[in-house]
Amino acid sequence: MTNVTSTTTVCAPDLSERPLQLTVERTMSASPRVLYRAWTEHMDRWFAHPGSVLMMAEVNKPFFFETMYNNRRSPHYGRFLRLDADRLVELTWVTGAGGTEGAETVVTVALTPVRSGAHLRLTQSGWPNEQSRDRAAAAWSLVLAQLDERMAVEQG
Repeated sequence: MTNVTSTTTVCAPDLSERPLQLTVERTMSASPRVLYRAWTEHMDRWFAHPGSVLMMAEVNKPFFFETMYNNRRSPHYGRFLRLDADRLVELTWVTGAGGTEGAETVVTVALTPVRSGAHLRLTQSGWPNEQSRDRAAAAWSLVLAQLDERMAVEQG
């Protein structure tokens, strides 16, 4: 597990021509530590198709994984921009049609401890159009519910 705080990013994405963003927040049952590890080490336990994850949680390191929905694979690519153990994960996020439409977006996941687990605030910036942003906002709500359900078990 990477426990080093790092904020030095090589070639940060230029989102100036794509200012659209979304924010989804949820109080999670799992702790910030469990959620941080879910985003940096265990993507296949809650989001990615098992066996498809190529990921090393280090700033500037690229990653790849696939999701499966209705027997259709969806490749996801990106790289880590900032990591602050148990507090923050920031990464680029690129998908195809029905997702980011090939645009390099930035996903920032902020984790704050609360009595019952963690408050998770996800912001995704750099959307190419309102339609893709709005689809993702609805999807992230479902995905975070799935994350909460599956990682709460890890808490035990």
